[in-house]
Amino acid sequence: MKAGDELAPLDIPITRTLIVAGAVASRDYQDVHHDAVLAREKGSPDIFMNILTTNGLVGRYITDHFGPAARLRSVRIRLGVPNYPGDLMTLTGTITAVDGEVAEVRVVGANRLGHHVTGTVRVAVPGGHVLGGAAS
Repeated sequence: MKAGDELAPLDIPITRTLIVAGAVASRDYQDVHHDAVLAREKGSPDIFMNILTTNGLVGRYITDHFGPAARLRSVRIRLGVPNYPGDLMTLTGTITAVDGEVAEVRVVGANRLGHHVTGTVRVAVPGGHVLGGAAS
């Protein structure tokens, strides 16, 4: 594990079920996350994913790569374009720094409209062992 290493991309199909289930699971009952008619009345072409679901998917991406012993230390994300039903979001990551067993990873999630999420995740990896790639 070293700065410059790239994580394998992860494609996530954005389904209506994923959007609604993520909103319900995070207790975000805003209508724009589950009611297409009301979302359209508010100017959106359809329902869209909430930030808590995006945050969870970013965390999953990192822990899937670094393995079950990995511990997220911080997740700092910023939303860009929405994720709508039918989109495909591709998460990519690059290790930007390593300090002992802690890696900093720059993450981008993009769909057909552009960047849905960008951010930085700090993850502790005991022993520096990585599931999804080579450890140094």
